[in-house]
Amino acid sequence: MALNKLKFNSLNVTPTAGKTIGFNSSADGLEATLSGGAMTFISKQTASSSSDLQFTSGIDSTYKEYLFIFTSLHFSDDACNFKFNFRDGSSSFDATKTSTTFKAHHSEDGNTTSLAYLDRDIASGTGDQTVAQNIGNGNDESLVGYMHLFNPSSTTFVKHFVGQTQYYETNNYTETVYFAGYNNVTAAIDGVKFDASAGTIDSGTITLYGIN
Repeated sequence: MALNKLKFNSLNVTPTAGKTIGFNSSADGLEATLSGGAMTFISKQTASSSSDLQFTSGIDSTYKEYLFIFTSLHFSDDACNFKFNFRDGSSSFDATKTSTTFKAHHSEDGNTTSLAYLDRDIASGTGDQTVAQNIGNGNDESLVGYMHLFNPSSTTFVKHFVGQTQYYETNNYTETVYFAGYNNVTAAIDGVKFDASAGTIDSGTITLYGIN
């Protein structure tokens, strides 16, 4: 069977730019077969000497994946930890979860580096999940990161989460924590609370998006 070579300038992709493109029998042989995915803004919490930041609406069956983005979180107390917990239909943030964590760090002077298990994981417990520890509270010290929460409205499967934080550690380290786990409940997850182990979250934002 002979192969035909198409000239690139004979195809007009302008009408389908930004979409998945397939071939058909039209004049230019192209069609948009699938629209691309999108991040949809849901809400933003801005810290101002806040004891915690809570998301108690907007997490439902609309999306199969939700994304929380942590931007420039600054804490009042030195060497505090950043943590969160999930709500599974009640008024309390105490969903049963199982998780795992590990971290990497590097000192400013370059003399100390490590990649290690971080003993902040939970074994089918209801306590808060710590995802950063010993965070510095200097004027130029802060935390950033993200967390994905998958299919929170499922009443069949466990509800998985995965994420990463990066922050200025109190002893002048850059420290990165990777964490993941699942909410071991059949009830839907409908809320998330973020807070510090001591003091307050002085400033910064956490933004919630739905993922198509």
